[in-house]
Amino acid sequence: MAMMEGQGGPSPGQTCVLILIFTVLLQSLCVAVTYLYFTNELKQMQDKYSKSGIACFLKEDGSSWDPSDEESVNSPCWEVKWQLRQLVRKMILRTSEETISTVQEKQKGISPEVRERGLQRVAAHITGTRGSGNTLLIPNSKNEKALGRKINSWESSRSGHSFLSNLHLRNGELVIHEKGLYYIYCQVYFRFQEEIKEDRKNDKQMVQYIYKYTSYPDPILLMKSARNNCWSKDAEYGLYSIYQGGIFELKENDRIFVSVTNGHLIDMDHEASFFGAFLVG
Repeated sequence: MAMMEGQGGPSPGQTCVLILIFTVLLQSLCVAVTYLYFTNELKQMQDKYSKSGIACFLKEDGSSWDPSDEESVNSPCWEVKWQLRQLVRKMILRTSEETISTVQEKQKGISPEVRERGLQRVAAHITGTRGSGNTLLIPNSKNEKALGRKINSWESSRSGHSFLSNLHLRNGELVIHEKGLYYIYCQVYFRFQEEIKEDRKNDKQMVQYIYKYTSYPDPILLMKSARNNCWSKDAEYGLYSIYQGGIFELKENDRIFVSVTNGHLIDMDHEASFFGAFLVG
């Protein structure tokens, strides 16, 4: 009878084993489901992160992106990359302009006062004064080594074409206030007139000189231009103009002036005889 009861159902030990196996299988199933769930959530988070602006900066993307390419424009990261690129470009341009401006100011030796006011024009254009009785200054002991005769009377007021800007005119000399490279130019107008030809030779050597005074005691010749002309005895008048110009380095307190030969032939018409300089660098 006892053997039949034992054969009719599982023993308590077998029941415990079955319960244990079922529990393990249930836990494994729960772990598997949980793993699949979190894996799916993690993938969704990664997809969302990859489309964000931060991911566009941090992700290594070797693909090219062209504003003219429709596929690139439709890319989630295209707008972020394009804006960043434009910002970097603007910053580089601004930095370059500021650096170049600072270097140029230092090279020119501009004083802080001038830099605060902004760059000022450094130039002068002075013209002849018709009718002046003191047009030429006869060389004296100070400039006896300068050839010709210095033109002493120049018009510097703004009544005509003449002007002075950060340069000074004194005794026919332009005084430099700021060192640098200057373009210097001059034109002198010669007129041979009938009333003086009887007392003068017809062969006229017309020479124009441009000098500068420095700390050195003697004037330094910068340029000269010459013309040898023979006018006809029957001519009522003869005309000729000499022009020359060049770039020279001048220092503060240097003075430049013009001298000529045959000064009695000069016509100081303000549109024909003039002298000037301007800073170029």
